[in-house]
Amino acid sequence: MGFARPRFDIADIVRMHRENLEKHSCLSRLQKRVLTAISRCRTAVLGGHLEVCTGCGREHPVYNSCRNRHCPKCQALAQQKWIDARAERILPVRHFHGVFTPPLGLRPLAMRHPTEVYTALFHSVSELLLELGRTHLGATLGLTMVLHTWTRELHFHPHIHVLVTAGGLSLDRQRFSHTRKDFLFPVKVMGRLLRGKMLDALRKLYRKGVFPELKQAAFNRLMASLAAHKSWGVYAKAPFRRSQHVLSYLGRYTHRVGIANSRILDVGSDHVTFRTKGQQTATLHPVEFLRRFVQHVLPDGFHKIRHAGLYASALPGGLLEKARALLPLPKPCKKAQPVAADAPRTCTHCGGIILRLPLTAMARSPPQEAACV
Repeated sequence: MGFARPRFDIADIVRMHRENLEKHSCLSRLQKRVLTAISRCRTAVLGGHLEVCTGCGREHPVYNSCRNRHCPKCQALAQQKWIDARAERILPVRHFHGVFTPPLGLRPLAMRHPTEVYTALFHSVSELLLELGRTHLGATLGLTMVLHTWTRELHFHPHIHVLVTAGGLSLDRQRFSHTRKDFLFPVKVMGRLLRGKMLDALRKLYRKGVFPELKQAAFNRLMASLAAHKSWGVYAKAPFRRSQHVLSYLGRYTHRVGIANSRILDVGSDHVTFRTKGQQTATLHPVEFLRRFVQHVLPDGFHKIRHAGLYASALPGGLLEKARALLPLPKPCKKAQPVAADAPRTCTHCGGIILRLPLTAMARSPPQEAACV
């Protein structure tokens, strides 16, 4: 049984309201490029093919995807490929899920200098966890980190989700040291370390001239404000017991965009209503909806998924392989039989063979709405 397609599509909102958005907001070239990709995704302007059933004669045009990482329609396949690749590397141990969130006062700087601030946040989170692993366990942990920049209401809210192995390879590389059953490290200690490491990283960036718009006095005030802030949020969930559960859970985070089409409940000329948390909803003007959406466009080439510790080890015979050799073999899990790449597709209506034919010139004409760049 297939899943029903969402009733509403962000691409339609982009096509209808992008011009008005650009009148009220100064968009970067990258943000414009993302909106163009989303508006063209799975339309004739990107080309495609025609599927024709040899049994009942049904015809169905299939258009190419934009494959932009910010497009809500293009993430399912990329997510599954990522999960399949990581399944070969994940250790058969419990994993904790942590969330690390800097305070509100850092957000304006992150908006102006996303690459530098996000990179500093990644380094600070990985350093503090690896440091605690060495001092508390005498071991090297495995970390997989994912950057998110949004709330359920699409506000700008950068934070990092981390999956942490519940133990690690001992520093002498002779054993695998496990954490306590349901406890990683004290959250207050992690919060203080996150604050200290981020402040140190920001000072180094300032000395390199990364924040030229800030005079020394203004930068000092920002640092004092961040240092005094107690809400360097750290949250840790109870560990997952099976590695397959870990991957399925993390897969929901790795390729998520600010909002999925399935969360959009209603769209009109002057409103967009979408689901936030549970049964709660929010309603915004379409231009405000798009303004919030483009806040979460990441810099070109920026990696929002990163690995550290054992999971950063990719070389044969490296730390990851040494840790795996010290662990019991995982129980084999049943895998679905892969479908042969050259296996013919069959029609869901009559069971006939489906042929792929090139689209005619008329069918490939781009829709009027998708023609804007």
